[in-house]
Amino acid sequence: MKIEATNQSVTEVTADAVVVGIWDEHPLSGAAADLNRATNGALENLIDSKLVSASANTATTMLAPAGVKANVAVIVGLGKQDDFTPAIAYQAGGAASRTLSDLPRERVAFFLDVDHLQHAIAGSMVGCVGQDVYRHEKNTNPIQTIAWATEDLKLMDEAQAIGESINLTRQLVNLPASDIFPESFAEQTAAVGKEAGFEVEIWDEERLKKERCGALLAVAQGSAMKPRIVMMKYNGGPADQAPLGFVGKGVTFDSGGLSLKPSPSMIDMKCDMAGAATVLGAMNAIAKLKLPVNVIGFAGLVENMISGTSYRLGDVVTARSGKTIEIRNTDAEGRLVLADTIDVAIEQGVGKLIDLATLTGACMVALGPNIVGLMTNDQAWADAVTTAAKTVGEKTWQLPMHDEFAEQIKSKIADIKNTGEGRWGGAMTAGKLLEEFVQDKPWVHLDIAGPSFADSPKAWVDAGASGCMVRTLIEIARKHS
Repeated sequence: MKIEATNQSVTEVTADAVVVGIWDEHPLSGAAADLNRATNGALENLIDSKLVSASANTATTMLAPAGVKANVAVIVGLGKQDDFTPAIAYQAGGAASRTLSDLPRERVAFFLDVDHLQHAIAGSMVGCVGQDVYRHEKNTNPIQTIAWATEDLKLMDEAQAIGESINLTRQLVNLPASDIFPESFAEQTAAVGKEAGFEVEIWDEERLKKERCGALLAVAQGSAMKPRIVMMKYNGGPADQAPLGFVGKGVTFDSGGLSLKPSPSMIDMKCDMAGAATVLGAMNAIAKLKLPVNVIGFAGLVENMISGTSYRLGDVVTARSGKTIEIRNTDAEGRLVLADTIDVAIEQGVGKLIDLATLTGACMVALGPNIVGLMTNDQAWADAVTTAAKTVGEKTWQLPMHDEFAEQIKSKIADIKNTGEGRWGGAMTAGKLLEEFVQDKPWVHLDIAGPSFADSPKAWVDAGASGCMVRTLIEIARKHS
């Protein structure tokens, strides 16, 4: 997919389709006004007849508009001008390109004279890429060239890096576990690092044993796919600057282990590595944007399967930090993987830490499918992460971390156990377990179980992987530089 600038007008541009935006309760202006004049008022008539909506993120197709070289015009609603946000910009770009993805199109020209244009461009790259990776006849056809009416070439280059990185995350999450498993994820990371410009270090199973990663190895021991920890090191800041640490859960398939999931709950468990894929997507963008900051990304990669060597309920495992953990549920495996990966991150000298994981269904029960649960040991760091998410238009909500949740994970035979007492507060007891391993580092845990993968499409993005929080991590790196 190529992003380029155009200085042609909406009526004269050479393209398969054009996209214009309209504001709610606002006269037509810019390219929309030009399109309306070229069509002898047809656009205004369609709006007056309520056949075209200016509501945010609606997209309506006009076929063979008179006076325009393109065969198709898409009118995308932008909502009220005073309410326009980065989220609406991203979704507007996505809604238009998703509407046009029904057929293969060589070139589409966008005429959106809006704030937050970088988000709109990234959205246009995401909206036309779907989850139909293996279909011979695609439901969603990527646009080959997307032209934007802007003179800001630097902004376009940056937007392209961000859009490509979101789609990288989405592609990895959408691929099945037969293609993406710990070793292949590590190999892809090495290839991405070489192209983007960050170092990659891979710990194989033997190294993990030497490093005493007993919690991660316990989860992995039931699978024929060997585990990995991958480190992605980007040094763009001063030599004396402590790096940011981004840690991603990378369970490339989660059967639940001996605490076996029912089939309907297992069908999408290829997505249980979305945290690791989010970290990789963010690292790709940070390196391509050449941000003046030091960042190390970490991916703890395992497959949680059933065999005669699976770890068992009642087992006690020793994490890398030396802490012992009683296993009460083998389907509460992500926190074990993160426990060791976080310990590695701290040993690598990170100054502040964020982990991302499709960790608990309980978080979705609490917040629904579209909001990321946030937990922390440091309110100032949590506020910074929340602000970054708001800046790019991604939704988080802070959950409590009261001491009573820590009481629930105390074990009678080990230091802690990997689940709390019963169903209640499951997102927070998982967060409290992770807090046991962060030492005194400012830390934020992001439970992305809901928004990282969707069963149904949205107006601006196909079902499947969303690439959520890639933009938030990029924004955090920008603000930290």
